[in-house]
Amino acid sequence: MNAVLLLAMLLRLPGDSGERATHLVGEARFSPSAAEPEVPELFRLEAALFPFEMTRLRQDSRIEVWSVQFPSPIESPDPVNNTVHAEYFLPVGVGPGAKRPGVVVLHILGADFPLARYLAARLAERGIPALFMKLPYYGERKPPGAEFLSVDIERSMSAMRQGVCDVRRAASWLACRPEIDPEKLGVTGISLGGIVSALSAAVDPQIKRAGLLLAGGGLGDILWEMPEGRSYRAAWIKAGKTKADLERLTLPFDPLTYAHGLRSKQVLMLNGRVDEVISPAASRRLWEAAGKPAIEWFDCGHYSAVGYLLPVIRKVTDYFAEDLPGS
Repeated sequence: MNAVLLLAMLLRLPGDSGERATHLVGEARFSPSAAEPEVPELFRLEAALFPFEMTRLRQDSRIEVWSVQFPSPIESPDPVNNTVHAEYFLPVGVGPGAKRPGVVVLHILGADFPLARYLAARLAERGIPALFMKLPYYGERKPPGAEFLSVDIERSMSAMRQGVCDVRRAASWLACRPEIDPEKLGVTGISLGGIVSALSAAVDPQIKRAGLLLAGGGLGDILWEMPEGRSYRAAWIKAGKTKADLERLTLPFDPLTYAHGLRSKQVLMLNGRVDEVISPAASRRLWEAAGKPAIEWFDCGHYSAVGYLLPVIRKVTDYFAEDLPGS
């Protein structure tokens, strides 16, 4: 087990009946496995004891949701960005007796948190605890004027590195939970979240399963060609830089660079046949580099994929449910 719950103090908020804990403060430990020396240096983590805090937000008959905060293992120049904010979707009635798979859920570039929350909720309703994690420079982590993706590509790549290391810590946090089987950790995400998921699963020995939605490889090509990147491309060219410069800068953070690490993992890719942001060619490059894992194509583009939301989410939940006890 890469993380061990060391301390848990249950606190009750004013007005609580005393029957249910509504706030939890604790510490978890990341202990590198024997495979940690094989992790690329950019994403390698040392043993660490880190604090976390949880507050129960809501509950219905099927799931309860907790806010979760813990420090990022990477210190960026922006203090507000160095606390990871997440939401834990936990199936009601799941106790430590039946170990479940745990999944980290990541969001899209446009910070459409409701979409990621919807995916996490459907996983939890299926019996799979899911931790929706906000990437660097999103939500509470965003200082005024800062963006994950900006004209400052070097800063964007630093955010990519921090995001992957945050996923690694989030997976370790899941592993410490009494209801989670630490041998059945997964990660899933859409678009940007899918790219970070692919990168995280490729480099992290503890992540065994990945669901990659509208994801691909070749960051240089993706950033150069995607519609949202026009202003960045213009600024890059104005600064006297070329596409080759962009490719050299992004290579150490590209899922293609480490895709061989996905060959020993369970991977499902879901992609659009006419995707205008993550091109089918980019998806095929990642698929081939990852050893040609399971892949399904939908007759949609990047934005029209919303019309396929229900069958896609169903496929993702079915995929992670393969690790449920008794499956």
